[in-house]
Amino acid sequence: MNKFTPAKAAGARSVDDVTGSRRLRRMRKADWSRRLVQENRLSVDDLIWPIFVVEGRNVREPIAAMPGVFRLSVDLAVKEAERAAKLGIPALATFPNVDLGLRDQTGSHILDPENIINRATRAIKDAVPEIGIITDAALDPFTSHGHDGILRDGIIVNDETVEQVAAAAVIQAAAGADIIAPSDMMDGRIGGIRDALDANGFQDVAIMSYATKFASAFYGPYREAVGTAGLLKGDKKTYYMDHANSDEAVREAEQDIAEGADMLMVKPGLPYLDIIRRLKDEFQMPTFAYQVSGEYSMIKAADSNGWIDGEKAMLESLLAFKRAGCDGILTYFAPEVAVMLKG
Repeated sequence: MNKFTPAKAAGARSVDDVTGSRRLRRMRKADWSRRLVQENRLSVDDLIWPIFVVEGRNVREPIAAMPGVFRLSVDLAVKEAERAAKLGIPALATFPNVDLGLRDQTGSHILDPENIINRATRAIKDAVPEIGIITDAALDPFTSHGHDGILRDGIIVNDETVEQVAAAAVIQAAAGADIIAPSDMMDGRIGGIRDALDANGFQDVAIMSYATKFASAFYGPYREAVGTAGLLKGDKKTYYMDHANSDEAVREAEQDIAEGADMLMVKPGLPYLDIIRRLKDEFQMPTFAYQVSGEYSMIKAADSNGWIDGEKAMLESLLAFKRAGCDGILTYFAPEVAVMLKG
């Protein structure tokens, strides 16, 4: 076989001629220079740690679909809050696994001041007053059907759900919650919660709006964690957003801001970096992403099989949120990352 040797084009330009001597690799040639020009950085101040709470004492139940994540009784949740504070994590987001006997069609147990989420808030605040507590006023952990709202004749009724969510938010604030983050995606919920909080003297309690929560396949492990996986009747597409829509996400965020949201959240996270960027550019509001259970579990599963370097993938994914415009990230990786950053 004849060997082909390409001829150099007559008058071929040098690389310096082609680039105008702008060699972009110059600042990538050494670790020190790469650090010098790095545009985005991840810090412990960016982290919010979601934890799951359950009845009992000294309970630490592993969640099979989320390696390294546990359901914790209140006493152990307090210990983890103490650990989080020592690591410098600013806030926890708490989610309950409610006994099935306490769940009903309307999620009425959310209105009990002594439910697991309110007891956890009080216990953590008593022991670690300096850490922020974020609670969710959505009904899904409390309903017998797994939906985020009240189900009547096969329909999630919006306005009645908003009334109950707003009432629950007041009870959570009274227990010591610093931020209410309602994930139910009912129309008018932000305004309803803001009015209820203000009317009850909780003007300083903030609202983090799940402004754009998409109907996603990435929530599966979370539903196992809170015990709704086998309960859900149908899907949540009549209230969660269509994942094909971007303009609608902007309209949802704009409405929540008008109703009184202090912060915006995009959920899930990594598949929706474009939404994060749009919201940050459009509104310049504090913007957060929830790196949801499916995102976490995919990295953990691939790492355990030796397919990826889990630690590097974890850090790369979190930095992607910062690059997209996030001011913070809800992530199950929070304590692991905090230890790494502290070290």
